[in-house]
Amino acid sequence: MGAGHVHRLYVRGDSPVHRLPPQCKLVAHLAFVLVVVATPRERVWAFAAYAVLLAAVVATARIPYGTVLRRTMIEIPFVAFALAMPFVATGPETAVLGLRLSVEGLWGAWNILAKGTLGVVASVLLAATTEPRLLLHGIERLRMPQLITQIAAFMLRYGDVVAAELGRMRTARAARGFEPRGPRDARVLARSLGALFLRSYERGERVHLAMVSRGYDGRMPVLHDVPASARQWSAASALPLAAALIALAAWTVP
Repeated sequence: MGAGHVHRLYVRGDSPVHRLPPQCKLVAHLAFVLVVVATPRERVWAFAAYAVLLAAVVATARIPYGTVLRRTMIEIPFVAFALAMPFVATGPETAVLGLRLSVEGLWGAWNILAKGTLGVVASVLLAATTEPRLLLHGIERLRMPQLITQIAAFMLRYGDVVAAELGRMRTARAARGFEPRGPRDARVLARSLGALFLRSYERGERVHLAMVSRGYDGRMPVLHDVPASARQWSAASALPLAAALIALAAWTVP
């Protein structure tokens, strides 16, 4: 897979978590999320234990806690949905701060907030400790169809190019005195999107021709192979195994 650019979500570092092969981190992340989702929502202590495990990973990766907290703000729309559940759910009610709230809605809101937040934090850690191009390589190492990984790689590589083209078009409109003020300006914006699509399509054609002229045969060259040793797999499995023990206790301990 060709050399890519460093994404803004990636935090440069040389911690043990950074050095783990991407395929190990992907499997560990998926296993951890599945364990969290399978945990009974009534076992509040189990989710607190999962949070402690993630905090330990953050400390090991030397990622600032403030950075992780800011990036978890992406789940705010889901938080708003969860906070509305106690008011709209049916069933037995209880009094909380003078409000009559649904018991089932409260548990549902807690379920979404706890599991969703843990999953988001785990994803933030994965993105912060693994370069996007290595993530794609790790997916390919896990036998994901190569066509899918190549499409994702091109989206990653040229997403910023398309965004820059959109910025230049916005600057050109502003230089001509255009300021969107209402529905009447939707036609101009629609034409801009059409022009952006045509420019992107033409650029894609030129890129493809350039690749073919350089010997592209449908498979991207692998420049940085990242094999995983048994020791690295063991290190990556520490998080999901610890989480699995907590989940087992949550299911067995009343």
